[in-house]
Amino acid sequence: MVPAYHEGKCEKCISDKCWTLVKYEFPGKKLLDGFIELPFALPTAVAGITLSKLFTDSGFYGKIFAKLGIRIAYTKAGLVIALIFVGIPFVVRAVQPVLEKIDIQYEEAANILGANSRQTMFRVILPEILPSLIAGFTMSFARGLGEYGSVVFIAGNTPYETEIAPLMIMSKLQEFDYASATSIALVMLAAAFVILFINAWLQSRASKIVSGIA
Repeated sequence: MVPAYHEGKCEKCISDKCWTLVKYEFPGKKLLDGFIELPFALPTAVAGITLSKLFTDSGFYGKIFAKLGIRIAYTKAGLVIALIFVGIPFVVRAVQPVLEKIDIQYEEAANILGANSRQTMFRVILPEILPSLIAGFTMSFARGLGEYGSVVFIAGNTPYETEIAPLMIMSKLQEFDYASATSIALVMLAAAFVILFINAWLQSRASKIVSGIA
């Protein structure tokens, strides 16, 4: 459930980031664009240790939230932050090229016809980026489902709360319970195939809707 929850939480954040990178010029834009790739280049264990250090109650960000009575590390909130970190590049890199190709004249025409910014976004921009948006979020979800290194340190692995499937597999292997480990792995493999199938179907459906075929 946590990967699905994290998708909903980060959707607006990532969409805004894509829009900012494409539509605006500002100091440090190239640097920010390069940082998008950081989760790909950074070893996941390093990312997990860093996030855990930052968001513990004594960490740089964690102590700010602690003053408000909010605990981040070793909770579901920490899981969401870690999954957003590893999932952002999939969505940004899927949507960014499509946004760059959208002609500004479409937006200008919509404004001339009386559309406000919200209508322009949902009726002009969103239909164009919908297939790539679906692709990015489903791949991000699939990555989050099997993520281990960047999550295990900040999750706390509380049974039935923040316990993740990859850690369950590792635990079963350490106990030499290969049958249970294999069962969990097969469920994750089946889930990955289902996600990829749904991704392909949704992209196909969205593309047909955008082109007016369906």
